Amino acid sequence: MYRNVLLLFIVFFYLLTCSAAPAAAAKPVITADTTHYDTASGLYLLKGNVRIEVGNRVITAGQAKVSLSSLEVWATGGITLTQDNIQLTAGSVYVYGARKQAALGGGVTLSQPHITITADTADFNWRTKIGTFTGNVQVTQGSNTWPAPSVTYNIKTGTLQ
Repeated sequence: MYRNVLLLFIVFFYLLTCSAAPAAAAKPVITADTTHYDTASGLYLLKGNVRIEVGNRVITAGQAKVSLSSLEVWATGGITLTQDNIQLTAGSVYVYGARKQAALGGGVTLSQPHITITADTADFNWRTKIGTFTGNVQVTQGSNTWPAPSVTYNIKTGTLQ
């Protein structure tokens, strides 16, 4: 069951990145300082130096809670995701798998070679591959940087909408 929850955690973060590579292409390597199943809440708790490697994808967090019954993941503490040309950081993330949505907070930065977007929060829908960044948004493309109240970005096509 422990492996199932960790695999679910990986799948949610995979979907967050909107990657085109198959999620099961590589066996995940998962480490955390402590792992516990809380029978009262029905949550799996991963604490301390949570690190997940799947192929060329690396995800880190300080801690995470996972509910298999509701397909939800809550993670905090230096969220990072690195894969191919995508770099993503946030203070926290809430993933609602049934809706294929993720909400990131605590300061969010998405970087690809041609664009960097920073914002207070971001919402991603991995069905549409679209992220909406809000609050103190800064967009940098090449040598141009501009503020915006919000921006919508298609990760698959690499375009602002």
